[in-house]
Amino acid sequence: MNYGVARITRASAPGKCILMGEHAAVYGGPAVVAAIDCRLEVKIELQGVGSGKSSLELHLPDLGVRQGTSWAKVYRYTNERRAIWKEQDDGGGVADFAKLRGDDPAHVVKAALGELLISYVGEERLPKEDAVLEVTSAIPVGSGFGSSAACSAAVILAAAEALDLGLTNVQLGLVTSFAEKLQHGWPSGIDAMTVFSGGVGFFQREGNSLSGGRRKVREPFMPNLRFFQTGEPAEPTGAVVAAVRALREKDPETFDRRIQDMGAATSAFSQEIVAETPRDEKVISLFRSFETYLEAIGVVPPEIQGVIREIERQGGAAKISGAGSLRGPGAGSLLVLEPPPGLNIEWPAAFKELKLELGAPGARLE
Repeated sequence: MNYGVARITRASAPGKCILMGEHAAVYGGPAVVAAIDCRLEVKIELQGVGSGKSSLELHLPDLGVRQGTSWAKVYRYTNERRAIWKEQDDGGGVADFAKLRGDDPAHVVKAALGELLISYVGEERLPKEDAVLEVTSAIPVGSGFGSSAACSAAVILAAAEALDLGLTNVQLGLVTSFAEKLQHGWPSGIDAMTVFSGGVGFFQREGNSLSGGRRKVREPFMPNLRFFQTGEPAEPTGAVVAAVRALREKDPETFDRRIQDMGAATSAFSQEIVAETPRDEKVISLFRSFETYLEAIGVVPPEIQGVIREIERQGGAAKISGAGSLRGPGAGSLLVLEPPPGLNIEWPAAFKELKLELGAPGARLE
């Protein structure tokens, strides 16, 4: 089959790390988030009108997946996911969440591409060309490092460029946020904003919009911060978010007071990281406070709490980053603030330390 000269478009996006504000951000609390120097890359090869079927091959080598589909099938798939999401948003719960993502390993890719097609192309103007879309990633999966947001952003950025849609960064970010709803149910939008903007940012949801942006931070930035993968959470992010939502519905008054406390701690933390004179003891205190709030809403398994208590006993602090987990032993990523003397801890065998740099560049064409 002769396709002629292929046209190739590449894009990449960083992962992200929530330094403080997870879960509370969904309910209007602020969050401090940094892009990390692990990137996900997308390559789209438009091969011309060859088969007459507008075929689309999805290649996800990290997952061992090679799947044949078409532009039209991706469009329909996303419309179906949208309908399921709408059902959940009208009152569904944890039990319904599995229906949203299903068991398709290419779900994130299809949802991102489909949202772009629905929003800015339309069913009557779907591409006629055959194409191959490949995704490779260095972002740890199941660690709270925003791999799905990075995937959505890079797929949307590459596809918009390949299809010559001429979209602005604001439009690209909005489509990425919509795609994240089909992955996580009720995301805050902060992941999508961070992987596009890069750097270190302070964000807060106001109604349906997200305010804030990048902050200039002192260098070196949080040099005593260490990153650990504690093990993949037992539940997907959306299921954890849904469980927290159910907790709020059970006792909204107590829940909302806790959200206010979490917001106050995050705002204080944001001031500390831009201050000219470091106050490490204050940052450690804020880390400890926020972790207690996360434990109170049930997203830190007892196995992880035990490790955190030992870190605190030795003068440090630690908190999960991201959604966490409803049950152990793993809970995704753990941020550890090491006191100046260091820590003398025998880390659990499942823990893996990650060497990360904060403040990486945002999504970009390569």
